[in-house]
Amino acid sequence: MASKVTLAYLVSDFLFVLMGIFMLAFSIIVQNIQFEEPTNGRQAARNLLYQRFPLTAGIANAIFVFATFLVTIPGIITPARGWLKVSGIMATFSAIFSMIIGLFLWITTLKTKGDFAPLWMAQSAAIQELMQMTFQCCGYFNSTSPAFVTNAICPSPAAAALMRGCATPITSFANIFLDDIFTAVFGMVGIDAVFIMATACLLKERKERERFRHIDEKSGARGGF
Repeated sequence: MASKVTLAYLVSDFLFVLMGIFMLAFSIIVQNIQFEEPTNGRQAARNLLYQRFPLTAGIANAIFVFATFLVTIPGIITPARGWLKVSGIMATFSAIFSMIIGLFLWITTLKTKGDFAPLWMAQSAAIQELMQMTFQCCGYFNSTSPAFVTNAICPSPAAAALMRGCATPITSFANIFLDDIFTAVFGMVGIDAVFIMATACLLKERKERERFRHIDEKSGARGGF
């Protein structure tokens, strides 16, 4: 029967590969929808944020997670500790990689307002109008910087001047959205840490078993004399 340490390792290994599946699925899905034609302002802003995500890095990290999981299989089946050591090292690199991605997203939230401005300016009038309608605003920083798009919210320069710029509501929306994403990424780093600790515990248990086996073998040899 498997020991509690081994069972804990198996559970953490399952969570580890599940994390890789989630990361890969999210990255691929976002890659497929980031350039979709938006139907509302929130979708338009979300797609612009997606276009700045390190999706290729996420896919690469997910593939590395799967490679690490494959290394754990002989580590579980065989009593040798070499495979477990390799998987532990690989998991550590994966954790560092995930942390870098999470930090990148967190830093993005610190400068969303300024970084989003060139994205806004690069959009067509139709996309800008969608965001103005959804976020109830005119222009980006204000109605003249850059110039607003005339619509029901901003029907004239005089009316637009009384409205707030879109920078504030879009920044608020973006930061809440990004907070959820980088929190999930840091949660993945936590799973990595649990898996690394479980690996270390299993290595220690196997080392102890090997030591006791050597002691038993020596005791048996002495008893034979």
